[in-house]
Amino acid sequence: MFDFLKPKKEKLDIALLVDGPNILRKAFNVDLHELRKEISRFGNIRIAKIYLDQFASDKLIEAMVNQGFETEITTGDVDVTMAIEAMEYVLDKDVDIIALMTRDTDYLPVLRKAKARGKKTMIIATDVAFSAALRNTADRIIIYKGPGKIETIVNNE
Repeated sequence: MFDFLKPKKEKLDIALLVDGPNILRKAFNVDLHELRKEISRFGNIRIAKIYLDQFASDKLIEAMVNQGFETEITTGDVDVTMAIEAMEYVLDKDVDIIALMTRDTDYLPVLRKAKARGKKTMIIATDVAFSAALRNTADRIIIYKGPGKIETIVNNE
């Protein structure tokens, strides 16, 4: 039977959460614009938040806002704030994909809960010191290897 009150979505809705201190390092030279474009291939980015610590410069904050990210400045551990907010999106019926940009295994419980709740999961990371547990748990992994060099791995979709 068709549900005429709930039309099927053309594209899935994505909540993209970025672990700023873990990803935005000069050594990685991450191009967030390029990564957002890649992530957009899999759905509409409805939420784009970056979590920064109290040491983030005003220029960095301004650059993130200019790239379309809502910034969240934490006084403590970025991981705790980001994980709690990620769980809010796991419980949000309007979000289909939880996309976490991090290399940190601290987010493994969030991925597991998201999958248990029927959400698709995505990890976006650099190929440097990237957690094997995250790599093996997420449905889709996007690995940034440098400008123009992005690898996508599909686990469970």
